[in-house]
Amino acid sequence: GGFTQDGSEYVITLRNGETTPAPWVNVLANAGFGSIVTESGGAYTWKENAHEFRLTPWYNDPVSDASGEALYIRDEATGRFWSPTPLPVRGPGPYVIRHGFGYSTFIHRNEGIRSTLEVFVAKDDPVKISRLRLENQSGENRSLSVTGYVEWILADLRSKSALHVITKTDPVSGLILARNSYTMDFPGRIAFFESNLQQRTISGDRTEFLGRNGSTAMPLAMKRTCLSGRIGAGFDPCGAIQGAVDLREGESVEILFVLGAADSIDEAFRLARKFSDLTTAAEELKAVKEVWKERLGAVRVQTPDEAVNVMANGWLLYQSMASRYLGRSGYYQSGGAFGFRDQLQDTMAMLYAEPGLARSHLLLSAAHQFPEGDVQHWWHPPLDRGVRTRCSDDYLWLPLAVERYISVTGDRSILDEEAGYIDMRHLNPEEESFYDLPMISTLRETVYQHCVRAIRNGLKFGSHGLPLMGSGDWNDGMDRVGIEGKGESVWLGFFLHMVLTRFAPLAASKDDTEFAELCRRDAESLEYNLNANAWDGDWFRRAYMDDGRPLGSTQSSECRIDSIAQSWSVPSGAASEERQRRAIDAPYANLVPPALGIAHPPQPPLDQPDPDHGDIKGPVPGRREHRR
Repeated sequence: GGFTQDGSEYVITLRNGETTPAPWVNVLANAGFGSIVTESGGAYTWKENAHEFRLTPWYNDPVSDASGEALYIRDEATGRFWSPTPLPVRGPGPYVIRHGFGYSTFIHRNEGIRSTLEVFVAKDDPVKISRLRLENQSGENRSLSVTGYVEWILADLRSKSALHVITKTDPVSGLILARNSYTMDFPGRIAFFESNLQQRTISGDRTEFLGRNGSTAMPLAMKRTCLSGRIGAGFDPCGAIQGAVDLREGESVEILFVLGAADSIDEAFRLARKFSDLTTAAEELKAVKEVWKERLGAVRVQTPDEAVNVMANGWLLYQSMASRYLGRSGYYQSGGAFGFRDQLQDTMAMLYAEPGLARSHLLLSAAHQFPEGDVQHWWHPPLDRGVRTRCSDDYLWLPLAVERYISVTGDRSILDEEAGYIDMRHLNPEEESFYDLPMISTLRETVYQHCVRAIRNGLKFGSHGLPLMGSGDWNDGMDRVGIEGKGESVWLGFFLHMVLTRFAPLAASKDDTEFAELCRRDAESLEYNLNANAWDGDWFRRAYMDDGRPLGSTQSSECRIDSIAQSWSVPSGAASEERQRRAIDAPYANLVPPALGIAHPPQPPLDQPDPDHGDIKGPVPGRREHRR
């Protein structure tokens, strides 16, 4: 595979028997709905929350690329069938897959039938549209059928919800509806599956469709002339629509399948009718392409490296917005929640493309702060159940993101916007975190005051004059380093120094001279302590354990050097230029073998029981958190 010349599509060609080493995925999402599509056609779709309210299942299987969504084309004369995507039923001949900004396209030709499938999520509405174009290039008239299939979840796992999902159909239109009355967080939601196929048969019984011990690769329904129409309660739930398509030589036809969810039956009918119209679907795809073109074209860069140009001019921002912010999901991690620090970082990346969206997220983040200054580490919409932790950096991203927003947009009015707080019980001494549904506090303050509370909460220092690490900092896998309340974070020292120095002028502009002076004074103190107590001779240490032992030091038996402490010594401005250069050079000297030219994880890896650094030791050395 490779990028097109203008970089707007990633093109993969799979010839007979070829596969990719790992799924190449595209995240199609708007603010409340999304779907992930792989190059094989595997997909899962959600509404509002990619973890808690999946319409179709997430399998997390990069080997088989299993999917609960499928399309089939069948020759009614021979009974042979195949998919317009490489999975679940691969036809002979090559498949060309194009992942673009907001859409994916699959092109295939089998038995004289050329298929072009375009998949996208509507710009604003909670619908996924699959537009299938069939062209008869066989030299003779053909009788075909097309079948669309989805497995209903309407929760996080099918094993939890299958007994409670009830399907029904509209006798006039044939629209398939599905409802899970036993969901507490998503009451009243109605999922639907629709097509523009006029003469159709349907089914809501997954067991009947697949057959006993069957699968989407060989469904029993493809051996039958039509679907049974079985629908209602008590079935293994699915939605399947099958319709006949007769094509003369040279003719073509467009078929739509619309998968979506709504807050009411009336809304479901409205959306199904709207997007099962060919003209509307075509206009919507055009609108999706235009909105992404506008977003991703806000900033253009030109470098001598074409690979950098392709990634920087579209794909990196697209990934940040579609996957990280709008979808909050990926093929390997279907989180669904808002992370306090995570999505604030994402909004800083899209300040030039979507400043209005960034502004609204600053207010949303402020509303998930506790009066004490700490915040929900993450929360699940729509009810906002989430976790309170002892993480030491989350809340500090709010003042940094606010300052960055103002510096880019010039919009200082954000400081005077009001936002509420949330209340939840304090953590017990032995607790690292606590998950619950918070209450809404009666306290409301300006965003400026939210930032002040966050910074004051971060001014907690240990014996070396460095910030206390709590149950983890930016690397929350190091959750045992400072769990007793004594461990200190060098990286957090650099980060806090940056926050203090950048926020002090904002405080001064608000005539809050006392807090501005506090920021300047503590920044100066931090700069001294970082250079006096964190410099290890050739690089900066990473942290101090609760018992005073250094981490990321030549004295350490594991992880002698950690790169993020070296990296952040530069933008923080807390280190001299000489130490910045030495700190940046040190990871290359220690972690990048000259023969390979690629970075190793920390060497030696963190895998010994003593000392206990936390969850970072859970993965096999060289994987996940060990790479930081």
